[in-house]
Amino acid sequence: MPRPRFNRILLKLSGEALMGEGQFGIEPEAVARLAEEIRAAKEGHELCLVVGGGNIFRGLAGAAKGFDRASADYMGMLATVMNALALQNALEKIGVDTRVLSAIPMATVSEPYIRRRAVRHMEKGRVVIFAAGTGNPFFTTDTAAALRAAEMGCDALFKGTSVDGVYDADPKQMPDAKRYDTVSYNHVLSDNLKVMDATAVALCRDNKIPIVVFNVRQQGNLARVLAGDGMATIVRSEGEWDARL
Repeated sequence: MPRPRFNRILLKLSGEALMGEGQFGIEPEAVARLAEEIRAAKEGHELCLVVGGGNIFRGLAGAAKGFDRASADYMGMLATVMNALALQNALEKIGVDTRVLSAIPMATVSEPYIRRRAVRHMEKGRVVIFAAGTGNPFFTTDTAAALRAAEMGCDALFKGTSVDGVYDADPKQMPDAKRYDTVSYNHVLSDNLKVMDATAVALCRDNKIPIVVFNVRQQGNLARVLAGDGMATIVRSEGEWDARL
């Protein structure tokens, strides 16, 4: 079945995508490669991004080690700002006009998140990177991505991972795991397929935003999947697919 045309896209990247082969932090070569992927994919699309912070600090992990959960989550949000600035720097080095909008105001390094301003940046052809999650503790960057995708009126949320789609089990642990070409939101939630957290999936379902899961580590894959090629799984509502073709 052919994929629909997506024009305005939100790309969700994990913080781990920025650390390359390392175990922590930001690897400039990995960030530069991601920037090239984004530049190649941007042609003909309006693009915004949410980047996680797990390569620097993860709120849940901090809470598990004794940090107050709200404080740990705020620390994780600050890590996403660092990642957003690193990605902005790499994109602007290769000529891609980029804006970072933070849900936690920090005027020295970024613009505040204002929905109309973000939409206007995208209409002018700029890549917009949303930082600091939702600005509230107890919410993941997956949920922030789903929220921003709904606010921006995005046609789809692209989730870049280290696997080529959604499986019924972890393909790294079980070689015979089944990969889905398409799967419903309700199936993802009922079987706990771990595409994104449940709040993010439900938010996409309620706003009819397809989730496209693909391997962002394969060179050129983002552009291929956007063009309707490449391997990916689309999470969508039952019965609404034909209307988007």
